[in-house]
Amino acid sequence: MESLDKFDLLILAELQTNARLTNAELAQRVGLSAAPCWRRVRALEEAGYILGYHATLDRHKIGLGVLAFVRLDALRNTGDLTKSMEEAIAKIPEVVSCHYISGSGTFELQVVAKDLDSFSQFARNVLLNLPNVKDMHTSFSLGEVKASGALPLDGIFPKR
Repeated sequence: MESLDKFDLLILAELQTNARLTNAELAQRVGLSAAPCWRRVRALEEAGYILGYHATLDRHKIGLGVLAFVRLDALRNTGDLTKSMEEAIAKIPEVVSCHYISGSGTFELQVVAKDLDSFSQFARNVLLNLPNVKDMHTSFSLGEVKASGALPLDGIFPKR
């Protein structure tokens, strides 16, 4: 699969909104019959456009009331040291997102915790003890304005 057409984009948009659609429902929404729709979904999966399907959980309802944005500064930015930091961060369940960033800092993490006390212990016992950490800067979410993993698909194709 080299490029996406309008049906592929419609399929991706619908699945981002509701990945639990049956193939029949999906086909109807995008204007295809069931068999070609199913083949396109499989092709999108095999080509790596669709990485997986998951449930979005309410972190507050499961007891994770704190969302922290943590910038980690590295002592040194060399290939091996950065790789060891990446590998260590990737293994930590409380880190729900991590980006290697430009500008000030090396990594930007999103970390969830039960409360401020548990975050404090986690930061002291885990984050500050990661390999090659020089400093840590934390900001806390005071409220969520938007939290969508959906990618904007409008504008991928020029208007005709």
